[in-house]
Parts: sequence; C-alpha cells; structure tokens
Amino acid sequence: MYVDRLPPHDQRAEESVLGSLLIDGESIINTVRFLEPEDFYNERNRWCYEACLSLWQDNEAINSVTVGHRLALMSRLDEVGGAAYLGHLVASVPTSAHVEYYARIVNRTHTLRRLIGAAGEIASLGYEGGGDIDNALGQAEGLLFSIRSGQETRDFVPIREVLDQYLEESASVDGTLAGESASIQSGFNGLDGLLGGFQRSDMIVIASRPSLGKSTLAINIARHAASQGSVVGLFSLEMSREQIGLRLLSSEAGVDNHRLRLRLYSDAEERRIINAAGVLSELPIYIDDTPLEGIVEIRSKARRLHMENKMDMIIVDYMQLIGGSRRSENRVQEISEISRSLKGVARDLNIPLVAISQLSRAVEQRPSHRPQLSDLRDSGSIEQDADVVMFIHRDDFYYNEDDWDARFPGKQYPKDIAEVIIAKHRHGPIDTINLRFRGPFSRFEDMPVSGDI
Repeated sequence: MYVDRLPPHDQRAEESVLGSLLIDGESIINTVRFLEPEDFYNERNRWCYEACLSLWQDNEAINSVTVGHRLALMSRLDEVGGAAYLGHLVASVPTSAHVEYYARIVNRTHTLRRLIGAAGEIASLGYEGGGDIDNALGQAEGLLFSIRSGQETRDFVPIREVLDQYLEESASVDGTLAGESASIQSGFNGLDGLLGGFQRSDMIVIASRPSLGKSTLAINIARHAASQGSVVGLFSLEMSREQIGLRLLSSEAGVDNHRLRLRLYSDAEERRIINAAGVLSELPIYIDDTPLEGIVEIRSKARRLHMENKMDMIIVDYMQLIGGSRRSENRVQEISEISRSLKGVARDLNIPLVAISQLSRAVEQRPSHRPQLSDLRDSGSIEQDADVVMFIHRDDFYYNEDDWDARFPGKQYPKDIAEVIIAKHRHGPIDTINLRFRGPFSRFEDMPVSGDI
C-alpha cells in the first residue's frame, strides 16, 4: 500500500540543523536534549551529527574543520562528500538562531517513521496470531507507548549525560519549582525524612499480615500526594471504589468508618462529611477497582492514564491478586513476572509505584511476630525488584494489655502504635518509624514528639 512512498523526512531541515551547528557550535545545547543521530533520515547527515555530538562530549569546538577531522577519524569524510559537503551545509542556512526549530522538524519526521515501522510490527503480530492474545496486545501497546513517550531501548551513555541531568534536576528542585524530577511526599515526616520522599521510577512495597493497615497507609499516602497536586492512579483488586471512598471520607472528616458506613452520625458530623466530600472531590485520584485484573491490563491502563493525565504515582493493592500474563501452576514464577512488570511500569512512566503485598504465615509462627524480608509471600523476586520495602508491625494486634503486662512487665503497652519497618532501602539507610494508627478513622498519623515510647 505504501511501497511507492518515501518515508517522511525533510532534507532541508536536516541540512539546516547541521549548518547551524557548523556556524555556531555552542548551539548544540539547544538540540542535544531531544535530537539523536537516529532522527536523521539521510545517512551522511546522521554521520555529521554523530561527529558533532562526539566533539561536544569531548568539550571540543564544533566547526567545519573539527567536524571534518572527526569524520576523517571515523573513516567517513569521503562518504559524506568531503569538505565540499560541509561547505554546502554552512551555506544552506544564514544563521543558527533557529536551530531548535529545524531540529524539531527532524525529530518529528523520525517519529512519523517510527509510527510507520510500529504499524508494520503490529500488523506482523496480527498475522502471526497465536494463542496468547494478551501478550500480543501488550507488545502492540508497548510499541505505541514507546513512540508516544519518546522512550526507546536504552543503551550505554557517558557519565557526563547522567551528571548533567542530575545537576539540572537539582537546580529545578526549588520550592514550588520542583517539577517532574521531584519526589512524591508521603505526608509522614519521619518516613519522608528517611526516604527523601518516594523517588520516581522506584517500586515501593508496603507489606504486612492482613488487617494491620497496609491498604489504609497506601490510601493515606495517595490522599496526601494528591493534595500536593500529584496525580495518583489507584488499582484496587481487593476493595471496591465505594469502600475506598468511604475510607477517604472517614479519614478526612474524622468520623468513625463503621458509623459512616451505616449512616449513624450526628448533625455536626454530617456537616464535616459534606465538607470533606467537597475537598476530596477536587483531588486528582483515579480509582480502578476491577477485581482479579491481569498484569497486562494494569500495564495498559497505567500507560493510558499517564498519557491522558500525566500521572505522578501508582498504587496497586495488592500484588498477590494480580494475574500473570501467562497462566502457570507455579505461583512463584507468576509473582516474579508480576513484580518485574510493576517495576518496569515505574521505570517506563518515571513515577513511584507503590505495591501492596501480603506476608506469609511465617510471621505468625515467630515469637516476636516481627516481619522480615523472607516473609514476602510467594516470591523472593519482590525483594530483589523493590527499591524500598516497608513492613507494618503492631504489637497491640498480637497482645492485649493483660498479655503484654505478663510478657513485658513494666513496659508501656503500645496501644495504637504502628511500627513502619524500612527493611530495604536501595538509596539509603534502613530504620523504623513509629506512627499512630487510628483504625476507626482509617488513618495513620505522625507521632507527637512527647508521645515517643
């Protein structure tokens, strides 16, 4: 159908980019952020741009002489057309003032060529057929997403690029100008102080035995992040959206969750509920409560929501309820695949992903009941893939006051005290943070300074 058509390209724009760089080598700082050698359709133009990049990375001047010398070292000067072609490039543009505009044209036509290539690959997926339709759809969406997001397969890069990016991001993190590079704050001072907030591209695992508050903590984090302007996507495979809404409402209004659900509240509480509903309604929190969802669907929906709303954080509650892309009797392998895929989503979208996880019954059999990394249920790969692993432990869940006094005489009963144990922290120290757990109000709170025990 398209056999007789040339792929989209603009020879004059390509020559204008190179001519601008030869006139003013410093202008490469306006193109290096987004323009790659692969964006050039004409091979000799691609080689010329590679030579310019090579000189820039070596902190050398960029002009007709140095580019010609670098091309000669690359054994490509004659193939390019020699000094005559470089002279033609200089003559093709009067000034370097519009180099970024020309570069955007080159980049845009390359995107169109990638789109055509992706269409061919998707057509091949369709023709090849096969029984795994979920895998085929996942591959197709991945191809389109890589074009939309501008992310392709990564390769080695010079340390200079990494450090330059770090310094640029550090300069941008200044009060309200934090921008996309900033971490997402959890809203708990001790936790944010230890972790520096939730870092982009990280997978953070919150784990505990049932009924200890892991979902509540995740919802509290989502509410705080959204109140700071972050867009949060919440995949809830366990609770319905109505249940999540009631937990948020209970926490915001300070009304007992049970009485809220039964509508047994006073007039004063009703006014607080109405006000809280108004505040929560404005928050950018998006909830998907599809039960027993597969990892392919989660990955696809996350990408789509990110394209539409520029997400800042994803929460998945919880990992063991997610279905793998391939049905397997080996649950360990399936959870390993799910863990790797969730980490991949965090990196693809450059956002923190908070994954809730169950712990094995080994915690119950341990005298102290304190969790450890080996308790992560069904897979050791969760520990490997996660950047941060935090456990929730509450002694008052396992002991009543009488049992506590008998076992720990003279030690104050830790009523409503939740220990958040940072068992793994890829970027820093591990420690334990104490929070107050207010179960009836679906809320964790920072401990008052005077309340340390």
